[in-house]
Amino acid sequence: MSNWNAGYMAEIAYTYGYYEELNPLRLRLPLLAAGLALPASGTACELGFGQGVSANIHAAASATRWHGNDFNPSQAAFAQELASASGAGAQFTDESFAQFCRRDDLPDFDYICLHGIWSWVSAENRALIVEFLQRKLKVGGVAYISYNTQPGWSAMMPMRDLLAEHSRVMSAPGVGVLARVDGAIDFVDRMIATQPRYLEAYPLLADRFEKLKALDRNYVAHEYFNADWQPMAFSRLAAMLGEAKLEFAASANYTALVDMLNLTAEHQQFLAEIPDPTFRETTRAFLVNEQFRKDYWVKGARRLTPLAQASALRAVRVMLAVPRDEVVLSVHGVLGDADMDERVYAPVLDAMADHRVYTIGELEQQLQLAGSDAGLAALLQIVLILVSKGSVLAVQDEAGIAVARPQTARLNAHLLTLALERTDLHILASPLTGGGVVVSHLQQLFLWAQLQGAATPQDCVRATWPVLLRLNQLLTRDGQPLLTEEENLAELLAHAEYFATRTLPVLRALGVAD
Repeated sequence: MSNWNAGYMAEIAYTYGYYEELNPLRLRLPLLAAGLALPASGTACELGFGQGVSANIHAAASATRWHGNDFNPSQAAFAQELASASGAGAQFTDESFAQFCRRDDLPDFDYICLHGIWSWVSAENRALIVEFLQRKLKVGGVAYISYNTQPGWSAMMPMRDLLAEHSRVMSAPGVGVLARVDGAIDFVDRMIATQPRYLEAYPLLADRFEKLKALDRNYVAHEYFNADWQPMAFSRLAAMLGEAKLEFAASANYTALVDMLNLTAEHQQFLAEIPDPTFRETTRAFLVNEQFRKDYWVKGARRLTPLAQASALRAVRVMLAVPRDEVVLSVHGVLGDADMDERVYAPVLDAMADHRVYTIGELEQQLQLAGSDAGLAALLQIVLILVSKGSVLAVQDEAGIAVARPQTARLNAHLLTLALERTDLHILASPLTGGGVVVSHLQQLFLWAQLQGAATPQDCVRATWPVLLRLNQLLTRDGQPLLTEEENLAELLAHAEYFATRTLPVLRALGVAD
């Protein structure tokens, strides 16, 4: 019998998360900030799409034609269900990398993405992926790859191996995956209690293991218990992707683009003295103790002239995606939390407070009229930080929005129906942003109630309370569960009123709600 899962964790389903970095629209600011020309956006592919949530959101929310594979048939079936609901024409299969990457009927792609997959597959499959990128990524196209990297994983690697080895050797025959995971975690927990010398050498590992214990067990199984698990240095990945003619373009982690959040002045000066870009990135990983990278790579990068770069940046469309007064003026980087100067950020946020779409050029003009001396470079950094927080989102052109609207409406209607029976899909599609917007399960139920004719918060409560009872989803206040129906209904009404006055107007601006 063939081993169709190739050592990958396939006994339990992957999580239903959405990963905004896979949205092709998000690559525009990092590439333009690096002075690079943008790719076309007609075709895209996600390798190893998991449950297909991200791939389907991006297919529905754009005019881009999406393809993808995930060898787990149950996950591919769910992805196909979402694709059918949206009618966006996305093609998702349960083929392995060997089958999918060797197909000769696929189009060439402007964008190919893979989230985490690189770290969890065999060397043979990594070679297949490189060959696929060389053969199917268009000249000028972009690849997005996120992966576990060194040196941030170096100290944890032996502990991960111990967890996986315990699962393989010490678990009783027939024990399920999650029980094996729990058993391995319990074993390491008891080992830590003996104060092993390894933890004396790496004292931060105890805290890291405590955080691991609190994670969703399905995620832990996929992250730590695959047969193949390979954190990789940036320089090694760069050498492998170089075989496909790809070169590093920029980080997809927006805060990583702002050096002052992650590097001391001494760090910045040290890196500035390194002329080789690959060695500079490799060295930077040591300075920030990098554990996970999210990067864009380009096949045939073309550098823009300063004038063309400035013109393209000014044409980027953005909008405020949260209520203005809910933007917290603090941002987290490697160096810790940093306060955002209200004198710098408030004028930008005030200009966008009506949740209309603005180009960066229009914001620049408004700031100049208001007497601000912030130039384009400063405004770009402000926007990058606001996008990193999720406060501001990039917006596609009107033609793309027009194509996406009916597709996202159909997909969102299907997701709202699923919310009547499950609580683990916290995302809806926005035709403006080309991607997903976080909408909690309770907020999804309010939207569903409105589709059924609920016109007031009281109507939403009457419609959603029976659903919550059926799902055994009681509400909480200050972290404590509410036990009586009266308490739950009062709390539910408070949520419904807040939703109607605060959240719904933003969702309407994003095209998520009517």
